[in-house]
Amino acid sequence: MSTPTRWAGVPLVDRRAERRALLVEAAFALFGDGGEAAVSVRSVCRECGLNTRYFYESFADVHELLGAAYDVTVRGLGEAVDAAVAASDGSPRGTSRAGMVAVLTFSSTDRRRGRLLFTDAPANPVLAERRAATQAVLFQLVVDEDARLHPDVDPVSARVGAALFTGAMSQLVEQWLAGRLGDDVDAVVDHALARILG
Repeated sequence: MSTPTRWAGVPLVDRRAERRALLVEAAFALFGDGGEAAVSVRSVCRECGLNTRYFYESFADVHELLGAAYDVTVRGLGEAVDAAVAASDGSPRGTSRAGMVAVLTFSSTDRRRGRLLFTDAPANPVLAERRAATQAVLFQLVVDEDARLHPDVDPVSARVGAALFTGAMSQLVEQWLAGRLGDDVDAVVDHALARILG
């Protein structure tokens, strides 16, 4: 009598989606713990218990897989920020504070997230490209929010402010993850807001 396979009874599209998710999760874990050198087709497949042929069902190479892991993680970050901002008091200071706390907390609660999104991203071409795209989206969000709050703002001034904020926020996260700002996220954000908003 034959033993049912792992995927018996699961529709093909669902099987592929599940295997893809397993590969992405494995890449996240391996990269987060050991950096890019720890991620290979074999190591990823070994981590999630899949045959290597299933890797190429979803990804052309390891770089494409790392890009997918970045996308999943940055989506999680976006959801955390959205939830924090929605729960804030709605004031400019309140939404800024909620968003900043969410970014720092999300990135440091699981250090693998910080490594993938911030610390190691510049060294990998695929991750660096993804990070630049994410920064561009954040930049535009800041410009749009400034225009919403201050309809008469000079467009150049708005873009200068957005550039300063996004650059400073990136550096703030990196310093936080490196442990150079202590371990009190509320104090760090209070200092940041005092510098940015006065």
